[in-house]
Amino acid sequence: MTQLDARPQAGDTVRGSTPADGGVREKGLGGNSVGLMGSAVLGISTVAPVYCLTSTLGSTAGEVGVQMPAVFLAGFLPMLLVAFAYRELNKAVPDCGTSFTWTVKAFGPRLGWMCGWGLVIATIIVLSNLAGVATSYFWLLAGEVTGSGSVAALDDSKPVHILTCLLLIAVATAISYRGMTATKGIQYTLVALQLVVLAMFVTMAVQKAGSGDFAATSTEFSWSWLNPFAVQSFAAFTAGLSLSIFMFWGWDTCLTANEETTGAEKTPGRAALVAMVVLVASYLATGIAAQMAVGTGDSGRGLANPDTSDNVFAALAGPVMGPGLGVLLFLAVLASAAASLQTTFIPVARTVLAMASYEALPASYARVHPRFRTPGRATVVAGVATGVFYTVMTLVSEHVLVDTIYALGLMICFYYALTAFACAWYFRAELTRSARDLVFKGLFPVVGGVLLAAVFGKTLYDMWDPAYGSGSSVLGVGSVFVIGVGLLLLGVVLMEAMRRRSPAFFRGEVLTKETPALVAED
Repeated sequence: MTQLDARPQAGDTVRGSTPADGGVREKGLGGNSVGLMGSAVLGISTVAPVYCLTSTLGSTAGEVGVQMPAVFLAGFLPMLLVAFAYRELNKAVPDCGTSFTWTVKAFGPRLGWMCGWGLVIATIIVLSNLAGVATSYFWLLAGEVTGSGSVAALDDSKPVHILTCLLLIAVATAISYRGMTATKGIQYTLVALQLVVLAMFVTMAVQKAGSGDFAATSTEFSWSWLNPFAVQSFAAFTAGLSLSIFMFWGWDTCLTANEETTGAEKTPGRAALVAMVVLVASYLATGIAAQMAVGTGDSGRGLANPDTSDNVFAALAGPVMGPGLGVLLFLAVLASAAASLQTTFIPVARTVLAMASYEALPASYARVHPRFRTPGRATVVAGVATGVFYTVMTLVSEHVLVDTIYALGLMICFYYALTAFACAWYFRAELTRSARDLVFKGLFPVVGGVLLAAVFGKTLYDMWDPAYGSGSSVLGVGSVFVIGVGLLLLGVVLMEAMRRRSPAFFRGEVLTKETPALVAED
């Protein structure tokens, strides 16, 4: 098979979980480009831990107070359980389509297509947001380095902001276009910078809390901070949990790069678990240290201060680390957003590549670059879509842009939960084979899926209220609800259009559901 030909020819051998592979196809991607460490780094980078912390520490503290570390653990639980589902599915079917491919094989083409759509649209939203954050921090850092407020103020100019944002998107697209090797090399440096600066912040925050410098705000550590049942109300807990789940989104990039990873059946799953452990450790350490230093009050340096809660590190960089080292925290946030901007192209491009390879999208998106062995067209289109989306949303209304980001949680819970349920159903014939199969292929995925489905339902309910998000509404219905549900319905419309264009896929003739008897032994 040539790299540009997505369709297997007569007599070709294609990789699948069994000899009767149900139509699983090779894509022509560059195999053995990433090892365990590189895969874990890609997962950590996509999540963007420093960016997530600066943008959600304050909001989470405002919802649950000192129980913020407990909520981080609560958000980690469903993600960990779903990660086990991804690991088991990847062992059986190591395909870069991940959620799309696995859900098709478990539930059929329609649910599979919508699962893929949920991943693609969530990623486009995140890419646009990351580009915006990277742009803002670029000018903020430039202002800090030059000592010029006028330089930092350039970000307030829409033309300058949009042009800078488009340039960053173009650079990130170009790096992703050139292949996994180029991506991996840059990510090692950027992720190392993030983790080192976070470690410095944690160490210095704990020292400040114990030295008396922050006597007015410092709080002594208590193990009760790790008790989720101490949250004052269920509504506050679910609001904090929704934020926490968002903070872990992106680890599945390890799996979407499976066809380019050494040991495709096992390495990506292990890398995802490594990434999850690093992330939860970073979040807990930073959250606890910040609470010890400045507390969770809503005034002054308190994490829940509404004037600083959307960008905690900008407010704490100088007081905690000093004016010299504080610049490193600005640099770390910029590096975090820029690194995630680049790696987030991986899941969307490879999901689109897989969908096109199986005739669920136009065949032109199945083309792989003959030199770089990347989904070139899919990567470029994702970059263009991100730039157009962000530009239009910024020019139309900042409120619409904010509400679109709030709707992101709905998409994340939607496709993660579907994938978790797909795991249990796909392996249903094996659940009684051993205790291990029952736990890792059945119990953990189902519990994780139920938890995320519950968050999906609660978020959908809350979104109806116009007060959710920016406070805007459409005919009395919250704009976040309209955007979130509208994007899912747009997926249904596009799916029906593709059904007319590619009926074979939707008849289950290209990528087929597998019967339990065909699922391979570990």
